[in-house]
Amino acid sequence: MASPKLGKTADDKNNLISSVLTALNGIDFGADEATQIDILGDAYEYMISQFAAGAGKKAGEFYTPQEVSRILAEIVTLGHNRLRNVYDPTCGSGSLLIRAANIGNAVEIFGQEKNPTTYNLARMNMLLHGIKFSNFKIENGDTLEADAFGDKQFDAVVANPPFSAEWSAADKFNNDDRFSKAGRLAPRKTADYAFILHMIYHLNDGGTMACVAPHGVLFRGNAEGAIRRFLIENKNYIDAVIGLPANIFYGTSIPTCIIVMKKCRKEDDNILFIDASKEFEKVKTQNKLREEHIRKIVETYRDRKEIEKYSHCATLQEIADNDYNLNIPRYVDTFEEEEPIDIKAVMAEIKELEAKRADLDKEIEGYLRELGIVE
Repeated sequence: MASPKLGKTADDKNNLISSVLTALNGIDFGADEATQIDILGDAYEYMISQFAAGAGKKAGEFYTPQEVSRILAEIVTLGHNRLRNVYDPTCGSGSLLIRAANIGNAVEIFGQEKNPTTYNLARMNMLLHGIKFSNFKIENGDTLEADAFGDKQFDAVVANPPFSAEWSAADKFNNDDRFSKAGRLAPRKTADYAFILHMIYHLNDGGTMACVAPHGVLFRGNAEGAIRRFLIENKNYIDAVIGLPANIFYGTSIPTCIIVMKKCRKEDDNILFIDASKEFEKVKTQNKLREEHIRKIVETYRDRKEIEKYSHCATLQEIADNDYNLNIPRYVDTFEEEEPIDIKAVMAEIKELEAKRADLDKEIEGYLRELGIVE
């Protein structure tokens, strides 16, 4: 409302906003109320995405690109006709939550968001998508420091937490049920595993969790290495690691990954690795995942396919042999061999070029003689 683009005076701003609302009121959005709300909700989400595109580093705090949201949502809803509930501990504007809820036909939606402004964006997003106030519960607060949902568990957990954020890592958390079993707390300056342990704690036994994380969580050592080993060796929760292309998130160009976890895994003897980092379309300054890229990722995960230079099911022994390092290139070899060089052909080409150069030198020398430049 403070923007001068809306008008110079308060009356000018009021008149412009009134005109926009009047124009919207005159548009036939659809045959029924539900359709109208969906269109308004999609329009609202579109405006959020456009704002995110121009917001630089701040964008990552409230918006997950739609194609990434869709991958997360499709993965956590596989095998479920109807979810009882879905949860996002860092829900931002709520777009990821809404997509997961829609794909999984979730009855209830739960989320928590630290930033008060973004928290209100999320609640507005829910209402504009036709979600009844009684069917969602979005709380404002710091998920790690003040968990709003106690010991409640959910059918599906999705998240795009802030990458390598700081948290207090206070001694009291050594006795917190979310973190205590791992034996170590996530480092104060990189809370990635604090978020991961928090999400696993809130996942029910038959559910699926999928979150976005920086690649560092796959290989960093010390406390994070100990937590990673605990999740694999002691709990066997990690189901898949999916490498995404760089530069698909607003505000950061770093490559990211999706970590999928389950408490009761069917494929309990392996972890699926997918390297989708090279499959994208470049659009201006951003890389985009298209329909075929999304489908390939989801179907490869669903069927646990092994595709040369794209995916591999690594046994737990293989993981142990790599000292519980989950860095994707250790398991998916994407190296492309260069074509062998025919030395004889290259030498013949060089000789041919040298002969042509000698002929040109003679021709140029002849022209110079005619001009009297050389004798």
